[in-house]
Amino acid sequence: MGSRNSTSGDAAAQAFAALSAVLAEIEAKYIGPDRKMHTAQDRAGGRYLVANALQHGFQCWFDVDPRRPTFQRWLSPTKKLLGDNPDAVYYGAVCDPAGSYRIRGNIQSASYTSFTVETGAQDGHLSKGLVSTLNDTEFNVAADGSYEIIASPEPQPRNWLRLEPGAGSITTRHYFEWERNAAADPTFHVPLWIEPLEDPGPAPPMDDAAIAAGIGRVINFVRGATIDFPDLPPEVMPEWVSREVNRFSGADPERTNAEIGYSAKDIDYRQTIYELDPDQALVMRGRFPRCRFANVVVWNHRLQTPPYRYRRVSLNRRQVRYEPDGSFTIVMAHRDPGVPNWIDPAGLQSGMIFWRFLLPEEEVPPIETELVDVGSLG
Repeated sequence: MGSRNSTSGDAAAQAFAALSAVLAEIEAKYIGPDRKMHTAQDRAGGRYLVANALQHGFQCWFDVDPRRPTFQRWLSPTKKLLGDNPDAVYYGAVCDPAGSYRIRGNIQSASYTSFTVETGAQDGHLSKGLVSTLNDTEFNVAADGSYEIIASPEPQPRNWLRLEPGAGSITTRHYFEWERNAAADPTFHVPLWIEPLEDPGPAPPMDDAAIAAGIGRVINFVRGATIDFPDLPPEVMPEWVSREVNRFSGADPERTNAEIGYSAKDIDYRQTIYELDPDQALVMRGRFPRCRFANVVVWNHRLQTPPYRYRRVSLNRRQVRYEPDGSFTIVMAHRDPGVPNWIDPAGLQSGMIFWRFLLPEEEVPPIETELVDVGSLG
């Protein structure tokens, strides 16, 4: 047997040890009251996020090559982070900001399709903002739903996704207003392919140094999604994040989302923290604006949905039953209130409610809320 030396796996072994140390640090510093995890349920949610972040890190950051990118499906019913959505399918690819790529895909009957280029999303770090955005009103789509886009630093006459220094990833969004939740269908797939315009040749095998580097990217992502995730005070949050519990605020129509990681500038958001006792119901009333897509979804405090394969934790416009005047009344309660449009928070007495309005053609009407006894409904 040969002797053990620095080329026999030591760097990878040290990287795995570093990952173990980070997980211990997260358990000590992240899972607890400093991050609003006061109960066993809260702590379980925090550890579920750690597990999902590990899953995502190994799937999307461990074995990646910006010269030879591939689109990976980001989220699923069993992998949730950074604000997942039962009505949407997301993909991401790591890219070289100096590279040029051809993207081919198909709309696949989506209500909305878009591509965003993120800044800061390199080496496993989270996005810090947007470089560019391209939605399906801004690129040519054939009669069969197919399209081709060029992502590059050099301008193109049409169907161009701009890359620039600092760009690290390309994220796609595919929203569906179906009776069933698109993200819950294990057979559903959005055709999507990316390739460099100049073939770099075959990739080398993962050696010790490459494995160590991959583990380093996983560490960066797991830390970024947990212990290093910013816990911002309310005064620096966007206008669409309400400062009041169980209440929604408006938004600044002149503000874009370009400075928010993994967002899109053509989406109007609304968000509030909810607090709901077992016998209470939160009634939300409003109207949908003219737009390409809209839905409301429940998250825990770590931006994860409850298990939507088994519960109705969100509603899109097609799933909503409307009042005679076209308005909606949506009720969130811990048990069936006996009325249409029930959202089930799966026993989470506190979390977040999040609305999306894609490509709105008018101002989003106010969403009025009322906290009532659940027994008074139905």
